[in-house]
Amino acid sequence: MPFQLKATFREALAGQSRAGDGGRPLAGMWVSSGSPLVAEICAGSGLDWLLVDMEHGPNGIEGVLRQLQATAAYPPSVVVRVPGLLPVTIKQVLDLGAQNLLVPMIDTAEQAEAAVRAVRYPPRGVRGVGSSLARSARWNRVEDYLAHGDEHVSLLLQVESAAGVRNAGEIAAVDGVDGVFVGPSDLAASMGLIGQPSHPDVVAAVLHALETVRAAGTPAGVNSFDPAQAEAYLAAGASFALVGADVALLARGSEALADRFVARG
Repeated sequence: MPFQLKATFREALAGQSRAGDGGRPLAGMWVSSGSPLVAEICAGSGLDWLLVDMEHGPNGIEGVLRQLQATAAYPPSVVVRVPGLLPVTIKQVLDLGAQNLLVPMIDTAEQAEAAVRAVRYPPRGVRGVGSSLARSARWNRVEDYLAHGDEHVSLLLQVESAAGVRNAGEIAAVDGVDGVFVGPSDLAASMGLIGQPSHPDVVAAVLHALETVRAAGTPAGVNSFDPAQAEAYLAAGASFALVGADVALLARGSEALADRFVARG
């Protein structure tokens, strides 16, 4: 029997985040621990989406596969952030069955176009063809997977530098880009304000990027662990946001236990 894949993050954004249709922004969290068990716990939380991070988390190909399998039965969209604009890695992650990718450190429309080519099969792209061997097509159980490959993959690009903010409109306008995600931490560093993602100049740059991306007709997202700042970005028009991380929740939660129950000298 033909196998039916889950809807992509692009479809989730279209269904829930359009202004004026009663929708709402999509709230998610980072899964940076590398643990399939933690990923499954987070998948059952009621959040809209999860981000499995290969750029800064201890996630290799085999670990990403296990987390995709652990979360497959749960409602949230699962996005995998690859380490960079690396076509070979992108091909491997797609073949694992990841339907939603985030590519970091995109500064120009040319890089955006290269990312689009990396997730598309020829003649529109350079993705290698191996669906009969791969979980992506469930070993050829997804009917006409190759013919409809673009429909099964959602591509998000991360803008996280001053140059990326300047070019955000052009990046967002590239055909095949389903969303642009703004990263305040690296943006702050590129502006000479490392460690200050809430600095007024950084916030202003984030807001400018969100506005520019939305003006291009593309959903805009943002990362913020500060609840008040996250709500401000959502109020400013962000369609999706990451508002926490598994490792951060564990770190702060364990510290709170220590503060309460461990005697301080």
